Amino acid sequence: MRLKTSFERIYEEGSEWVTPDVIHSHLTSRQLKAKNKANNIAGLQLADLIAYPSYKIALARRNSEAIPQNFGGKIGSILLKQKYVRGPSNKIDGWGIKWLP
Repeated sequence: MRLKTSFERIYEEGSEWVTPDVIHSHLTSRQLKAKNKANNIAGLQLADLIAYPSYKIALARRNSEAIPQNFGGKIGSILLKQKYVRGPSNKIDGWGIKWLP
């Protein structure tokens, strides 16, 4: 319920970095539609497959460590090379990867 409430607040008020108009132009609903993991929905499975390797790559970059040499590391490398948003100087940190307080 807290996540849904936070989602609705950001939809209505925006955030420190994104105005409500920008959010409205990218989302189709003001309500978060959460599904139970037990439903075994393909999109949720794909999100799970990508989320943890993405976190591990971001953590490795933050700690100046090597990218893991496993399946997750391969997924993370693809994300780094092709998917993360980049700033004007091709910088990922602060654009595609953010550490929030």
